[in-house]
Order: sequence, then structure tokens, then C-alpha cells
Amino acid sequence: MNTRDYSPIDRALIGMDRTLRTLFGRPPVTERANPGKAEAEVDLTDQERRHIGRLMRINHTGEVCAQALYQGQALTARDAAVRERLERSAHEENDHLAWCEERIKELGGRKSLLNPLWYAGSFAMGSAAGLAGDQWSLGFVVETERQVEDHLDEHIAQVPGDDRRTRAILEQMKLDESHHAQVAQIAGGAELPEPVKLAMRAVSKLMTHGTYWV
Repeated sequence: MNTRDYSPIDRALIGMDRTLRTLFGRPPVTERANPGKAEAEVDLTDQERRHIGRLMRINHTGEVCAQALYQGQALTARDAAVRERLERSAHEENDHLAWCEERIKELGGRKSLLNPLWYAGSFAMGSAAGLAGDQWSLGFVVETERQVEDHLDEHIAQVPGDDRRTRAILEQMKLDESHHAQVAQIAGGAELPEPVKLAMRAVSKLMTHGTYWV
């Protein structure tokens, strides 16, 4: 991890670059290969390809939101160690962004047209969580990742058993989300109030339904 002490202007420029890469370019990924590449493609009906493609579009948008959340939280984090953890998790989540986009293309689908809107909203929520304090920001990560795990379970259940290419991506994403939740919890993440959790689920449901179609 780069230990350079960036100025506020440096961080603003880096944040702008990350935003553009997330929405319109290719964000930097880790050394990990796409887990779906090891699995053979299978014959799917047009309806199955369309449905799975839309599920992966939802997951891609979810990762766009994750990038925005982490970036907003890192920007407002008080402790340098917390900021470093958030930035590392965001870097790992870029893998998910790339894997989902690749699978969408293989299925003949497209990314959501609403991604800039969801990014802006998620960045605002992440910034607000960071301003509330590092323990609440980390708690927000824990709850977000838990909800994403539930969401991924729902999608895995909808993917045909022989489509190992898609399932391998979703299963690895779920493992990563669980790890990020554990890291945030160990770092001191606070348990969020129930109304906040319910509000997060409501926003997630709105995003899911909108992105499936648009």
C-alpha cells in the first residue's frame, strides 16, 4: 500500500480519476484471474441468457455502488489505518466490477444506464457514514457486505446449475464480501441501528428493481 501523505487536492484528483474509471473506464484490478474463466460456457436459452445477463448487470451496478461507498468513506475517514483498509477493500472490489462486466458482455447484455445516478447517491451515503465517525463507517461496511451476501445468495439460486461460469464469479464475490465484513468488524465496526439497516435494504431493493430493466 502506498504510504505517501497525499494533500486534500491530491485526494480530490485521485477520487475524480477513480470515479471516471469506475463509471466509464477500466479501474485497476488485483492479480486475481476471473474465476469464471476456468469454467466452460454452456448452452443457454435466449430467456436464460437475458435473465442472467440482467442479474449480472445488477451485480455490476452493486459494485459501482460499492466503489462509491468506499471512496466516500475513505475521503471522510479520520484515522489513516481505517482509510487504508477502505481503500484496499475498494481495490479488491474492482475485481468484481471487471468480472461482472466481462460476464455481461459474454451474455450479450449491457451495463445499467443508471450507474452515474447510483454512484452519486452511494458516494453521498459513504461520505455521510465517514463523517459520523470511523466506527459507524466501518459498521456501515459490515452491514452493507452482509446484505450483499444475502443478495448474492438469491442470484446464485436463480442461475442454472450447469452455468458454472456465472456461479463461480458470484461464489467468489460472496467469499470476498464476507471477508471484507469480517475485516471491518474486527477493525471496530459498530452495530448499526435497525432503522438504518431497514433503510439500506429499501434503497438496495429500489436499485435492484430499477437496474434489472434499465
